[in-house]
Formats: sequence, C-alpha cells, structure tokens
Amino acid sequence: MRTTTWRTRLAFLGLVLLAVVTVYVTNRLLTDRFTETTRNRAELRLVLYAGNLLSELRQNTIVPQLLARDPALIGALNSGDYSKSTQRLMSYLDEIGAKSLSLLDKDGRTVASTDRKSLGESHRQASYFVDALRSKDTVFKVLQQEAGGYNFYYARKVESQSGVAGVIVAEVDLGKYERAWAGISDAVLVTDSEGRIILATEPRWRGLTESEALKHEPVDSAIQRAIQATADWTALPADAYVRGEAVMRVEGRVGFRGWRIASFTTYASVRDKVNGVLALEIMGFAILLALAFWMLNRKTALRMALFQRESAELRALNARLQREIAERERVQENLAVAEQTLAQSSKLAALGEMSAAVSHELNQPLAAMKTYLAGARLLLSRNRPDEALSSFQRIDGLLERMGAITRQLKSYARQGGEDFEPVNMADALASALAMMEPQLRQRQVRINRSLPEAPVMVMADRVRIEQVMINLLRNAMDATQSVEDAQIDILLAAGDTAVLTVRDNGPGIEDLENLFEPFYTTKQPGQGVGLGLAISSGIVNDLGGRLTARNAPGGGAVFEVQLPILPEGETRAAE
Repeated sequence: MRTTTWRTRLAFLGLVLLAVVTVYVTNRLLTDRFTETTRNRAELRLVLYAGNLLSELRQNTIVPQLLARDPALIGALNSGDYSKSTQRLMSYLDEIGAKSLSLLDKDGRTVASTDRKSLGESHRQASYFVDALRSKDTVFKVLQQEAGGYNFYYARKVESQSGVAGVIVAEVDLGKYERAWAGISDAVLVTDSEGRIILATEPRWRGLTESEALKHEPVDSAIQRAIQATADWTALPADAYVRGEAVMRVEGRVGFRGWRIASFTTYASVRDKVNGVLALEIMGFAILLALAFWMLNRKTALRMALFQRESAELRALNARLQREIAERERVQENLAVAEQTLAQSSKLAALGEMSAAVSHELNQPLAAMKTYLAGARLLLSRNRPDEALSSFQRIDGLLERMGAITRQLKSYARQGGEDFEPVNMADALASALAMMEPQLRQRQVRINRSLPEAPVMVMADRVRIEQVMINLLRNAMDATQSVEDAQIDILLAAGDTAVLTVRDNGPGIEDLENLFEPFYTTKQPGQGVGLGLAISSGIVNDLGGRLTARNAPGGGAVFEVQLPILPEGETRAAE
C-alpha cells in the first residue's frame, strides 16, 4: 500500500513537471514560429502593395505618349478651338484609369481638362510643364500639396508640323492605395529616392524622413523604448515602437525610381495566438490531472467491469470490421466496372468534342469558298475569266488553310510541339480581315483599326493566330446583328507584351464566368456550337499568352489578346 502511494505521488509530480516543461517549450517555439509567420505575411503584403503601385505607374506611363499623338487634340491646339477637347479627355478617363487629364497650350494655360475647375489655370512655372518642353520623352514629377499630400504627374509635349503645340498632363491616382492601406492594422509608408515619405497611412508623416516621422511619438516612452529594443541593429531585427506598442519593421523595393516601401506590424497578434495555444495546453493538462486522480481512486471491481465491457466492445467492433471489409470488397468490384464504363464514355465524349471543333473551324473557310464560287460563276457568265481566275486562286488559298487547320488539330490531339516562327500581328490581322471580307461587306459593318507604325512581332503559328482573330471578329459581328450602326474597333499595341483588342458596340456579355467553356453559346440552335472562344483561349494559352473578356463602360464587349512580344534583336536574327 505504501509502495503504491509513493509511486502515485511520483507519477503526479512527473506529470506536473512535464506540464511546466511543455508550456515553456511551446511558448518559445510558437512565439518564434508565429513571429516568423507574421513577418512573412508582412513581407508578402509589401510585395503586393509594391506591385500595385508599380502597375499603376506603368499603366499611366504610356498615356501621355498616346494622347500626344491624338489628331483631335493636336488640331485643337493648332486652331485654338477647344470646345470638344475636354469632352474627348473625359471619354478617355474611365478607360485609362488616371486621376485627371489636362491639355496645356504652349504658354502653360489649361485649355482642356477632366477637372473643369482647373480650366484657364496657368502652369507655366510648373516643373512638369518646363521639363516636358525640354525633354523628348515623357517626364514624371512628384509635387507636394499645401495640405501636406503629394500629387504624381506624367507629362509630355505635343508636337505638330509647326513645332511644339502644348503639353498633355496625366495625374496618377496613388492616393487610392493610401486610402486602402488605412483599413489595415499595419502602418505603411513609401519613400522616394531621397528618403522622403510621399505616401503613408499616417498623414503627419508625409514630407518627412522615416527617422523624423518616428520622432512625432512621445520621447519619454516610445522613443526611449525603441532605442533600448534596437540598440544592436546588426544582431536584432529592425524593430521599433509606433504609438507606444512593440512592432516589427519590414522594408521592400517598389522598383520605380529608387522608391522603397516599409510597414510596421504589431506583435499583439503573435502574443494572442501563443496565449491561446498555451491556454489550451494548460487546460488539457488540468483535465489530464483530474482524470488521473479520478482513475487512481477507482475500485478494483469497477476496473474489472470496465475491462470486461471493453472486451465485449472490441469483439463487437471486430465483427463490424469484418462486415465492412466484405462490403468494401463488393464496392471495389463495382467500382472497377464503373471505371471501365466511364473510360468508354470519356472516349466517346472526346470524339464528339473533336468532331464539333473540326466542324466549327472549317465552317468559316467553307462559307468564304461558297461566296467566292458564286462570284466566279457570275464572272464567267459575264465572260470575265481573268477576274474569275482570281476567285479560284482565293479558293485554292482557302483549301490550303483548311488543310493547315486539320493538321493543326491533329498536332493538338498528339500534344506535340509546333514549329513556331516570327509572325507580324498586323499582317495576320490583314489576312483575317481579308478572310472575313464577304461577311463584312454583306453586313456593312464599320471597322476602325488602330495599328502602330512599327511591326508587332510574336513567335507563333500564323494560321492559329489568324484563327483566333477570325473567331473574335465573327463573335463581334454576331453580337452587332441587332445594332443599326454596327461598329468594330481593332487596336494593336506593343509594350511589354503584344496586345490585340477587339471591341464591338453590341449588347455586351451576360455570363463572363462561363464564356470560355466548350459548347457554351448564346446563339440560336444551328448558328453555333460554342467552341470558337474555347478554341481561341486554348490557342492563346498554348502560345504563352492570355485571352480575356470584359464589358466596356459605354456598352459592348471587349476581347483582349496578350502574347509575349518578340524582342527586336531576335526579330532581326530570324529575318
């Protein structure tokens, strides 16, 4: 009896000691782990913030360059008639995403602006106006407001045949990101190449350096603790105090003119998580101790009864397991039969999808051949064989295209690589429009094209590129059937990627989510099988690009094809 009591006390003491050691080790490990997790999340958040800023800045870089070539704005500066210039700038504002657009004459006076309050203001002394007149490229300026905030401008001079006509100014809206950061618990700031804070969740920090901004806190509390906590910057993380609370500081690059971004994250969330886990551990050990005390005071008779009952339960469980094993074997046999049936059904579905794809892709050349045959028949009846021969040559070209489509579909079925070559997007677009010429002439659809002067080259298969363009043009024509003045706008641009935009003035897209799914269509039966956009999306993805769709603010649908652009050096080497 005494031996049992001694062993019981020793076991109880060992359990208490185990609880203390477990809580201590857990506290150290979880504190380090949650701190690292919080730091990683803060670094990831900074990367996302920096990416948003860089994307917004790059998106607005090209705006002055494009507007500086606008014939309407150049004509307004030369003639002095600005009655429609403001409205034209407003039409660009929603699509571009800038905060404001302004047109200045050569004397620096605002003659057109999306902000009507600024009309007539003089910017002759503004740095962006002066530097834009002196530079051949687009200039970027950061100007501080009287209220302490900053405005960000892109400016470029507008030239005409007679010389400099004025300056186009685009104001970038970075304040929206600053307002979005205000909704989080972290403090965020962005500094320029000189270390001056230009964006911050704390308005009083703008215009100061980071060290000057932190001095706004009480010297007798936060700053003294910050000096103590960060006495050895080489051995400890760069942590500081903001508003009297311990925080971790994380810094990153924006990738634009030496800008940097930093955030201050509190340790409160780390402490709360660790305390929650420790509370659960302590509660678990308390329950374990209570259960051990209860078990030690159980009588031997109750133990035997418990053992007998557990033995009976184990026998019953063993019987249930035997029944479940037999049932699983039967289910396994049924599953094998179902898998064979499903494999056969998948083969039939793939065969049907391939047949529908071939029918869809060959439909357009067949329709064009029918039109050319009718024209050739009419020319022959009028004794004009030379012109009829031209139609037969076009039919021969369409037959070659049908052969290329079938070869391309077989190559796609084999999942083999294609032999790509440099393709001029403008030439491919001209070929696609020539293919669609009979339908366009019959429907009387107005085509507006905007093409760059320099070739836009990509590495691809020209037949597949033209296939994507024909599908987009055909969808645009079908979307404008109910529109009186049907119009299709085609914009080809080159930057980091080659971008082809096709916009119509139809009713728009109702279901954007399922638009690129195979066999999804809004057309009447017999007018389409819903494979055009699915095939086009697959082609663009195979070429390393992306096909997207959206509804335009003014109505109609906008399809955008983005493909990796071929560098100029590789283009010359291929030539």
